[in-house]
Amino acid sequence: MSDDVTVPFRAGQEGYASYRIPAVVVTAADTLLAFCEGRVASAGDAGHIDIVLKRSTDGGLTWGPLTVAARNGDDLAGNPAPVVLDTGRVLLVHVRSAATATEDAILRGRVADADGRRVWVRHSDDDGVTWSEPVEITKSVRRTGWRWYATTPGHAIQLSTGRVVVPGNHTLPPTGTDVGNEAKYNSGHCLLSDDRGETWYLGYVDDNPDGYINANETTAAELPDGRVYFNTRNDSTSPGNRADAHSTDGGRTLVKPFRPQAGLVTPVCEGSVLQLRDPDLLLYSGPADPGSRALMTLRASADDGTTWHPVYPVDGLPAAYSDLVRIDTDTVGLLYETGDFGAYETITFRRVPVTALT
Repeated sequence: MSDDVTVPFRAGQEGYASYRIPAVVVTAADTLLAFCEGRVASAGDAGHIDIVLKRSTDGGLTWGPLTVAARNGDDLAGNPAPVVLDTGRVLLVHVRSAATATEDAILRGRVADADGRRVWVRHSDDDGVTWSEPVEITKSVRRTGWRWYATTPGHAIQLSTGRVVVPGNHTLPPTGTDVGNEAKYNSGHCLLSDDRGETWYLGYVDDNPDGYINANETTAAELPDGRVYFNTRNDSTSPGNRADAHSTDGGRTLVKPFRPQAGLVTPVCEGSVLQLRDPDLLLYSGPADPGSRALMTLRASADDGTTWHPVYPVDGLPAAYSDLVRIDTDTVGLLYETGDFGAYETITFRRVPVTALT
């Protein structure tokens, strides 16, 4: 295997049957923190799930031992949304739920609120070696009646103003004869903090249960002009499977509701965005096969997400969720799900030269 490619997480190893939902950040001390869900018994989205972590002090060439960054006993702690603050502190926003609370049961309203998706945050002041006690923030960022709830997946961001922005998604309760698991109830929002994670509140809420755009797993970047760009997974009647939106007030509102981004050909899947500075380039990572989770590809936009073009095809293998990080001046990192026979065999880390993207 090339020195530019390492495998920090492999299914069936180190105590977990499966690893999913990658997120990666670089600390002020240039330590890479690779997070994901460690799923104890299976690859399923419910059950006993911990948020696990590996650290790299050499830019992703090697990784330290697996540690647990957040757990919920034998229940679920998932959807890691890490962000490195200007103070050096690492925030980890995530969700918790009962191990028995499946997504379908939550969507159908069959799960008690105490067992459903609740939102927590903890922090590390030593580059992810140790973590504070978790604090629940559900009442500040989840409206009464919402059923499903998730943060990101992938990294969150801190804006140049200091505000922390964590993209999220939720579902609305159904109307009429619907049961709640219909795609049209998928909706988007973001979590905001103006005091470096001490207190939280809701930013924009994008509810459009008309089946046109179904905002789902969302990623964000701050553009060079200070606007926030949001890109979301979409499963609807609109062209393509991605949608995007901009905010001029730091995520409090959207200029327009999410609109189709047909320039990103992709299956229904999570993706990641990252704004580079020097060069000013907005990157997107995600599978490029329109019908299946395969062909991980980096794409770039030089016009703030209006148009996109492929710049770095990774390989021809199955691939699914991903996250992007700027390792250093010369290198971008890609943490992504992939494997020879299926997308969920490993979470792999790839170092990509910036010169290969321009």
